[in-house]
Amino acid sequence: MYILLALIAACALGIAVHYLLPRRTLRGVALVPAVSTAAAAIIYTVMQWSGVGAESIWLWLTSILGAVVISAVAGYVLTTARVRSDAETKAALGI
Repeated sequence: MYILLALIAACALGIAVHYLLPRRTLRGVALVPAVSTAAAAIIYTVMQWSGVGAESIWLWLTSILGAVVISAVAGYVLTTARVRSDAETKAALGI
């Protein structure tokens, strides 16, 4: 049940990351929060399987902050790829 707290926190912080990153109009509003939530779920599960208990601060810091960092990087990389792709398409069309 504690994993839900980590997922909700990661999703909320993913929403904040979406609005903090530049060019948010070029990506979907749910992309960065979804990446953040998925990353938190994976990190939390892997750490639980490795023996880190729910009372450990490292489980929470790693799963939540790690998810925020991963979602920020993913959002930045995907937005940069979109800008590059749009520029190439405009150049190919002569716009």
